[in-house]
Amino acid sequence: MAEFKEISPDASAGEKLLNWVDNRFPASKMYKEHLSEYYAPKNFNFWYFFGSLALLVLVIQIVTGIFLVMHYKPDANLAFGSVEYIMRDVPWGWLIRYMHSTGASAFFIVVYMHMYRGLIYGSYRKPRELVWVFGCAIFLCLMAEAFMGYLLPWGQMSYWGAQVIVNLFAAVPFVGPDLALLIRGDYVVGDATLNRFFSFHVIAVPLVLLGLVVAHIIALHEVGSNNPDGVEIKGPNAPKDANGHPLDGVPFHPYYTVHDILGVSGFLLVFSAVIFFAPEFGGYFLEYNNFIPADPLKTPLHIAPVWYFTPFYSMLRAITSEMMYVLIACVLAGAFFGAVKTNLPKVVKAGVVGAALFVSVLMLSIDAKFWGVVVMGGAVVILFFLPWLDNCGVKSIRYRPDWHKYMYGVFVVNFIVLAYLGVQPPSAIGERVSQVGTLFYFGFFLLMPMWSRMGATKPVPDRVTFTPH
Repeated sequence: MAEFKEISPDASAGEKLLNWVDNRFPASKMYKEHLSEYYAPKNFNFWYFFGSLALLVLVIQIVTGIFLVMHYKPDANLAFGSVEYIMRDVPWGWLIRYMHSTGASAFFIVVYMHMYRGLIYGSYRKPRELVWVFGCAIFLCLMAEAFMGYLLPWGQMSYWGAQVIVNLFAAVPFVGPDLALLIRGDYVVGDATLNRFFSFHVIAVPLVLLGLVVAHIIALHEVGSNNPDGVEIKGPNAPKDANGHPLDGVPFHPYYTVHDILGVSGFLLVFSAVIFFAPEFGGYFLEYNNFIPADPLKTPLHIAPVWYFTPFYSMLRAITSEMMYVLIACVLAGAFFGAVKTNLPKVVKAGVVGAALFVSVLMLSIDAKFWGVVVMGGAVVILFFLPWLDNCGVKSIRYRPDWHKYMYGVFVVNFIVLAYLGVQPPSAIGERVSQVGTLFYFGFFLLMPMWSRMGATKPVPDRVTFTPH
């Protein structure tokens, strides 16, 4: 047991109270380790606002969610009416509801920007692999949370969107129908489904999400923050002052707490403008069909998920029977290329080719709908492996070959195009574009071990490049 620290009898009441707490709980120690003595690189830029903004939106969602739960009724006969009651009769209920619905979209905008920053500056590279893995787990958890919350208003798009997505699990061979039944809790999306999703949305998933956020921050503070140059400021060879503090770093508090206030202020201005002037945001944040009560007997003309799911929904729709032959060709080409280019024993090479042939036969024997579900899930899961796919000699996009910037730019444009196609009704042209986009998305990651090594990298400075402003 640690020894109790003594304090002068002449100390102020506040100092005595703090000392009493410190002897029983490491309040000052945590403040120093994670704020006042946590040194972060001094060259953070605009892209580094989004980590703190993600934490802010999480708090907004939790607080507004608590107030919504006070009036919401998780009953298929009462859910839609309770949301209308919140909007019309509860004092300031409309504001709380719009903050929560706008917050859901804001959360994904901020997280997508945060992930893109990690992508271009190599924040997933050694020694931050676990930070990235925790972040991807947060993203996956956030998608589950948003999907379950999407059902709760019990509008037309809530009901039919859940019907489509849950039924996808029925395509899993052997266990699919039982799995879909387990998720629904009934043979159709109904009261049992609503109660299950409510329980997970309000209790289970937020607990997991909070745990992952804490793990993400602890892992980050253990290895230190990355920076736009990709230069380690706390390494054994990094310059330090007489007290052992990195010369290229500044204490997180007060420097970056004040820095983040600027980002928070700008975000809240935009966030408030959307809430007060365009809470539906043209039907993207709150779909117009969701203002109609759920009707199991009337299917909407076009069923699509909310915008932040649509890139992955496009990939799901891209997998048709025709597309299966393209995927099989890609699997076989990858196996033969690996067998020719690697120095593995001949037995291993033969095993790889044989496995590829077996997988090809398996792909043809199972419905394309199942492989669409696999592709949709794989588009998220592949992000977890990014630290081990990137073989470039430098971390930051600043010092990579110039054509890498165009590669990342095409990746972003492709992701936006897939998102747009996901909200559009199916069409022949849209299907072809989404198929090409899906191949590019997976090719970007699966071929990264090769293309990331190509080209001449630029010399990385020994210290971070920083211009006071």
